Amino acid sequence: MHLKGDGYLLWKHLVYPYVFDLESKPSLLPKPQQLKWNAGAFPLSVATTILVDNPALVKDALVLKNAMEQKGLNVKLADKVSDAANYIQLRLGNVSAPQNQSEAYHLETATDKIVLTANTSQGIFNGIQTLLQLMRDNVFVDASEITDWPAFAWRGFMVDVGRNYQSVKLLKQQIDVMAGYKLNIFHFHPTEDIAWRLQSKLYPQLTDPEYMLRDKGEYYTESDLKELIKYCKDRYITLVPEIDMPGHSGAFKRAMGVDMQSDAGLEIVKNIIKEFCTTYDVPYLHLGADEVKITNQKFLPEVIALTESLGKKVIGWEPGGNFSDGVIRQLWMEGATKVSKNKNIKYLDSRHLYLNHMDPLESVVTIFNRQICNLTEGNENALGGIVCVWNDRAVANEEDVMTMNPVYPGMLTFAERSWQGGGNAGWTATIGQPETERAKAFMEFENRLLDQKQHYFKAMPFNYVRQANLVWDIYGPFDNKGDLTKAFAPEKAKFNASKEKPMYKATGGTLVMRHWWAPQISGVIEEPKENTTWYAQTQIWSDEDKQQEFWIGFNNLSRSMNTDSPNAGTWNNLKSLVWVNNGLVSPPVWKHTNQKGNLEIPLIDEGYEFREPTKITLKKGWNTVKVKLPVGSFKGLNWQNPVKWMFTFVEVIE
Repeated sequence: MHLKGDGYLLWKHLVYPYVFDLESKPSLLPKPQQLKWNAGAFPLSVATTILVDNPALVKDALVLKNAMEQKGLNVKLADKVSDAANYIQLRLGNVSAPQNQSEAYHLETATDKIVLTANTSQGIFNGIQTLLQLMRDNVFVDASEITDWPAFAWRGFMVDVGRNYQSVKLLKQQIDVMAGYKLNIFHFHPTEDIAWRLQSKLYPQLTDPEYMLRDKGEYYTESDLKELIKYCKDRYITLVPEIDMPGHSGAFKRAMGVDMQSDAGLEIVKNIIKEFCTTYDVPYLHLGADEVKITNQKFLPEVIALTESLGKKVIGWEPGGNFSDGVIRQLWMEGATKVSKNKNIKYLDSRHLYLNHMDPLESVVTIFNRQICNLTEGNENALGGIVCVWNDRAVANEEDVMTMNPVYPGMLTFAERSWQGGGNAGWTATIGQPETERAKAFMEFENRLLDQKQHYFKAMPFNYVRQANLVWDIYGPFDNKGDLTKAFAPEKAKFNASKEKPMYKATGGTLVMRHWWAPQISGVIEEPKENTTWYAQTQIWSDEDKQQEFWIGFNNLSRSMNTDSPNAGTWNNLKSLVWVNNGLVSPPVWKHTNQKGNLEIPLIDEGYEFREPTKITLKKGWNTVKVKLPVGSFKGLNWQNPVKWMFTFVEVIE
């Protein structure tokens, strides 16, 4: 059979998902609002033409053409085709959608043609991203009909480059991923206490290396930022720059010798704003204004008025400073819900959407279950949300931000939720009871997420593995009276799990027994008590005797806290233990044993996602895993060392 013949290509299309362990149909992410699979498929081998008769869509047609050529598919643009030709058509038309019509699209893939219709070129761009996912095997596109639109208008991703500089190349990589999954806001945070990384020709001393505490001398020139703005615009992404004021301004004070809120400081800030707004073509300027005592009541009103007079809309953090109602608020604490009751204020949700505070497996669970703005869809006031990466702690190199935080798993999960809408009321770190609708919905999403990882992220960090198939029996509570080493029935040899009824059944690779931000975020245990010990047990199947890699962890260190490193010979400071087939699994030999928390010392092996996996010998058949989970007081040593009562145990199967 010829390797280019129709029969071979059809066979390749049919076996493709089995060869690469993928879902039978392309795992579209975000999932379209309306999707119907039809019989048949469109052969890409005969699609030589992209039909585009509207000059306004030529730029988007070139996006599709270039992407197809990277797949080895050669196509040309044309404004007409013969009736007999197979083609892909891009056209503007009327696509009805209940909201955000400017981003809506209709995509029909038949056996002889593909027609993508949208109300605007941005809708066409969104449809192209879906079409490229449908082309997963580069051979056929399954016949389907899709009508799609986003539930929320603002679907954003934020990166803090003030604390830890990231190269333009790495930023572009993240922007490319955003575009592929229909995120449309890139929140760029380049000024901080650590360093001011935004060039000012008026005040070049702001980016002088001597005033930076990390990555000295690294900053973004005017041409860098203009390049990033254009790079975003070309992908229908709005770059939202943040110049944080008057807080988070230690680098400004060192460089200028004055406090921002002084009269002299205010004048300098006004000059910086004028320079910025006349230099850069962006519609918004984020002024921060969080985590600071306002000592000059005229500071924010005057800089807001100035910024608005220069044609920019203003965004600020909430809770934050003394804003006018015209300022868009970005919520960062649960207490900010009062803003949503004021119909004069537009707002964005970033509450509990900081990836640097999340265990990778937990991040996907939490974000998937979230209701953005506590709503199932956006409105005129609830614009959407922004998921954030605040890696406060110093890193050894820029790639560590990507490997130590669940950047891409979190980004894709947020893309799903912010496009699809929906979610569940309340905040939770749990998948849900096995076989419930909530657990089934998560498993369906996880299958699509892992398909995306397999297909598009082989060369990028993607710290997530399958967990929805792992079910634990949870036994307890046992009163340990403050003795975390005390042993109870489940770790005794005579304990027969098949005869004991567990208190809970829980699903997942990371189980949060009680969240450190309880009660805002629920964990496995409904009413957790101090000085108790619980046990978790599961069975893992192996087809043969072998060594298998596992992620094992008990205290995911936030990348934003001065958290102490574990003591030698322990998994964590709660005396947690883990056994496989009654054999105790030894904790890592920590490289920062018992180190006092320090934001200037980069993490190195404290998280399971960025250290070598633990190798465990499995026997053929069922293997019993048992985890001991004691806890004393829920009050941590300090806010930098909260009690994280949790564990991770999951096979690393790439």
